[in-house]
Amino acid sequence: MAGTTDAAAAAPPGAPAPGPGRGAIAALLVLADGRFPAGGHAHSGGAEAAVKAGRITDGRTLEEFCRGRLHTAGLTAAALAAAAASGLDPLALDEAADARTPATALRATARRLGRQMMRAARAAWPSEELDALAAARPRGAHQPVVLGLAARSAGLAPLDAAYAAVYESVSGPATAVVRLLSLDPFEATVVLARLAPELDAVAERAAGAADRAAAEGPDALPACSAPLLDIAAELHASWPVRLFAS
Repeated sequence: MAGTTDAAAAAPPGAPAPGPGRGAIAALLVLADGRFPAGGHAHSGGAEAAVKAGRITDGRTLEEFCRGRLHTAGLTAAALAAAAASGLDPLALDEAADARTPATALRATARRLGRQMMRAARAAWPSEELDALAAARPRGAHQPVVLGLAARSAGLAPLDAAYAAVYESVSGPATAVVRLLSLDPFEATVVLARLAPELDAVAERAAGAADRAAAEGPDALPACSAPLLDIAAELHASWPVRLFAS
């Protein structure tokens, strides 16, 4: 498999062989780390617009926002990432991502983040698959597709890619709100901890959808809508002054 780490070859003599994708599990920590230079720190995931509109004011409303984002945009992104990690055609998945992103501002953001993720992924885990997608989409593929292909190149399983995507879907807004509202970082972390069981459930659901897509095609992937996020993204893109790019 192109770009996949042969973890068994690197295991100590006599050690049991790891399951598929599990030998490189430390790569998941690198991929999901907020310090991974994929550009996510410059984006709020819709939180900046929600703060200005008064929909996020404290830890409780941040949790409500993150929960809604997790079960809509987060699920959709996680399924795309898992499908890319499982080996589905990334160009077909990129088209599927476009169809699932009706807001022009969010499509532009997804491709901008995809370009940055591609740069970081090709540096960290070079692979022919990443090179081919970069050549086919010079203006950037959708970020979840690149994320999934990066996970595949790092030797991770589709479920790992789904976990990275769902965690990113809530950790980005939570981190942004700490800056936007001067929210206590401990309170933001509590929000993420409370959502952990739901992150598990959504990641599993996304990986299951990717399994179905392997047989049925990308139409089997979730297409959850979040109209308020779409509207807010378009409004946010028109602001002359803003702290975050999206």
